[in-house]
Amino acid sequence: MTTKLTEQLNIKHPIIMAPMFLVSNVAMVKEAMNSGIAGCIPALNYRTLDELRAAIKELKASKVEGGAFGFNLIVNKSNPKAKEQLLVLCEEGCDFILTSLGSPEETIKHAHAVGIKVYCDITNLKFAQKVEQLGGDAVVAVNNQAGGHRGNISPEELIKTLKSNLSIPVISAGGVGCKADIDKMLSYGADGVSVGSPFIASVEAGVTEEYKQACVDYGADDIVMTERISGTPCTVINTPYVQKIGTKQTWLESVLNKNKKLKKWVKMIRFSIGMKATEKAATKATYKTVWVAGPSISHTNKILPTKDIIKRLVS
Repeated sequence: MTTKLTEQLNIKHPIIMAPMFLVSNVAMVKEAMNSGIAGCIPALNYRTLDELRAAIKELKASKVEGGAFGFNLIVNKSNPKAKEQLLVLCEEGCDFILTSLGSPEETIKHAHAVGIKVYCDITNLKFAQKVEQLGGDAVVAVNNQAGGHRGNISPEELIKTLKSNLSIPVISAGGVGCKADIDKMLSYGADGVSVGSPFIASVEAGVTEEYKQACVDYGADDIVMTERISGTPCTVINTPYVQKIGTKQTWLESVLNKNKKLKKWVKMIRFSIGMKATEKAATKATYKTVWVAGPSISHTNKILPTKDIIKRLVS
């Protein structure tokens, strides 16, 4: 199938394997490229710049015709490594950079100078138009069916609104777990889709078997929103531990968040604490499980190799 996304990245299928904190890795992206789609990894999955550089080199050496790879860059103050990570990405090279949680202006400037495309997470038309004005190559439209930090607008409404007002490609993120879901998003006008949660339960994913099995055992009705990870509502599996600690921010956070001067710092602290808790849950077997996922895990019935999950999406 040919769309603006397949043409931009020279891939066979209009699919990006979404970047997932702690989940995504080189092994998964290699399988993505071998299967004719694009794969993306959060730069923050690498603790050091040397590790990030090594991952880029390994992916470049493994790249095949019909596949592509990129990295997700958090571009706000919660990521103090952003500038250095951008420098490494531009020095080593990749097919695209996907920006989140901030202005993509600097990323677009530096990436375009070395021929790297820039896609940007957005949740509404206002931010999408800013991306287009800045010269972004496409927007990733995060809808209300996405996992993690999701938007508030339905896939159909968001895609149609963006397509009516933008000239750059629209990649839909959220609510895709099978081929029928992809067809639906494309019928709304999307130029491609970004798929994350179905790949958590892949053999290659770098998380515990317990996390993977949870994506098999739980379904769409078990996904809840929590403010306890980053301060911003985030979707997680409603495990007994999540039920125990609740999903609302503490009374102190609530009070501090109402102070304009302190709000930014409170959110940064909560983000740091939440990411550490998420890392423990993803990499260690513990009863304190906070597993991020979206409702599309309803199509996950078994832990499978990445290539088999892609087959389910394309055929």
